[in-house]
Amino acid sequence: MGKNKLAKFAEMETLPHVFQYPFAVLQSAGGFPLRGRWHADFFHNDRPIVIELGCGRGEYTVGLGKRFPEKNFIGIDIKGARMWAGAKESHETGMSNVAFLRTDIELLDRFFSEGEVAEIWITFPDPQMKKVSKRLTGSRFLSLYNRVLSPGGRIHLKTDSPFLYTYTKALVELNALPVHEITADLYGNGVENEILGIKTYYEQQWLERGLTIKYISFDPCEPQGGYQEPDIEIEPDSYRSYNRSRRSGAAPSE
Repeated sequence: MGKNKLAKFAEMETLPHVFQYPFAVLQSAGGFPLRGRWHADFFHNDRPIVIELGCGRGEYTVGLGKRFPEKNFIGIDIKGARMWAGAKESHETGMSNVAFLRTDIELLDRFFSEGEVAEIWITFPDPQMKKVSKRLTGSRFLSLYNRVLSPGGRIHLKTDSPFLYTYTKALVELNALPVHEITADLYGNGVENEILGIKTYYEQQWLERGLTIKYISFDPCEPQGGYQEPDIEIEPDSYRSYNRSRRSGAAPSE
């Protein structure tokens, strides 16, 4: 591990709005102390809590926090070195409505109690084209989200992946989930607004490569009997000639 990464990890430990709870730490700590207490013990208000899953550098979490001071935002990722950038910026600018949580998304209900979350943002996740159970918009994860979302809670997916967009759209339609907004070309169809207009560094890179950004916002209310998975053939993304680590972590070399 490089010295720069070690320095980032060390600094993260000193930031009061960063919580690092991988599974081993969660077990040894006997549970997360803020579960069900985020409003009272951390944010000290009753404003809606919005979480971003796979927040990477935290650009979206920080961007939303700046635009909407009437809400609380929590970025979640397992990669602490990436998260450092957003955590450092929000701390240095004195943002009181932003926090970061380093842990696995699968453990979401260990950190939030029933109804504690108002909205979930999923920004540019790995589409997991070969593993349905790992897709962040799949039935397994939707059931998890429902355990922490308040009634009427909403999910936002922003993706550059035609595969994941097609899959999510099919799942939403099959299960008759209420859709608030949907587009296969966010910036080309003129539906951009203040929230959707936040562009991360890597999103800008993908736009420059000619990729279109897709967006869907829906309520994940679970049907009686559980979700059904769509039984359709979806063409894999053909443009992934550059590997995932460069897309979500290291800066492009070209």
